[in-house]
Amino acid sequence: MLWFQGNSMQLVKSSFVLFLRNLSALKTTLPVLTLFTKDPCPLCDEAKELLKPYKNRFILQEVDITLPENSAWYERYKFDIPVFHLNGRFLMMHRVNISKLEKQLLKLEQQGAGC
Repeated sequence: MLWFQGNSMQLVKSSFVLFLRNLSALKTTLPVLTLFTKDPCPLCDEAKELLKPYKNRFILQEVDITLPENSAWYERYKFDIPVFHLNGRFLMMHRVNISKLEKQLLKLEQQGAGC
């Protein structure tokens, strides 16, 4: 009986370790920074250069507003690109505001650490 309990305890420990790893993976999911752009867009190219030092803190998703499936974004942002959303919420337009980006990334990172 004691041998069986020992194996059960080992199984519980193994399951708990897997659970913690999965929970940790959820916490480390990077936020998505969406760049609404078109080609050519020199301001967008400049913005992407400014973002390079932060590339390990978010996933950059580019949306070409000139594609037919993005016509709603084209109507909204045709005179304002580059436009950035962070996790689906408007963040900034025209130029990268490093201070604002830093503040929002830090806020998301702190929320993730507090889960």
